[in-house]
Amino acid sequence: MSTVLQLSERPPVSAAAVFAALLRRDVRVARRELPSFLVRTIMQPVLFLIVFGYLLPRMGFIRSGYTSALLPGIIAVSLTLSSVQSVALPMVQDFGFTREIEDRLLAPVPIHLLAIQKVVSGALQGVIAALVVLPIARVIMGPIEGLHLANAGLALGVTLLGSTVFAALGLVIGTVISATQIGLMFSIVIAPMLMFGCAYYPWRGLDAVPAFKYGVLVNPLVYVAEAMRGTMTPSLPHMPLPVACAAMLALAALFLFIGVRSFTRRAMS
Repeated sequence: MSTVLQLSERPPVSAAAVFAALLRRDVRVARRELPSFLVRTIMQPVLFLIVFGYLLPRMGFIRSGYTSALLPGIIAVSLTLSSVQSVALPMVQDFGFTREIEDRLLAPVPIHLLAIQKVVSGALQGVIAALVVLPIARVIMGPIEGLHLANAGLALGVTLLGSTVFAALGLVIGTVISATQIGLMFSIVIAPMLMFGCAYYPWRGLDAVPAFKYGVLVNPLVYVAEAMRGTMTPSLPHMPLPVACAAMLALAALFLFIGVRSFTRRAMS
């Protein structure tokens, strides 16, 4: 009887404590799978760095100054891939045939907090991927003209905001797309987004092609890449930083709203 009384008198666990525990669990899992995480998220950016940042400039096919415009875009690509994949792929698996999501739904917190926790975890992984790619890029490309690290704090804030945008997009994708369609989704959505996201060329460079210049504005990667240019290579032409950051805030809110609603609907079904 005394044991029952002690358990009943124990204070309830707060939602913040449960949120932190779930986040620590994801961090532990990510740390255990760090090699595969790094290969999955930085392989494509590193290959682009080798070809477009090292080989072609030394072969004389492109100007060496191109690396200044390329670096911020490569950072944006790395955080994009990491944030989307770290949320979308586990979500597809959790909501699959085995319904592994049931384990998380037993946590004593509102369902929407479970979705937000996944977005926070994905955003942190996106920041880590960007921080890993930056020194690798510096080693591969050598000295980068116009690289400005005095705004490191601002660049880190832009990185976190951009990672949040794509982590929230990953939540939308992971709760809307079925496991059988996830490969097709990366082919028809993610691949075009990377190619037309102004990651490998500046947005202002599209002045010569007005239809593309304004058409690509539906792509969230455009704002992340341009914001990275505004903080890392501010001397180069780029989209105004306040405009890019405002667009990222609006997109993060939109994707999070849609993703949480979709997550809640699938969890309750």
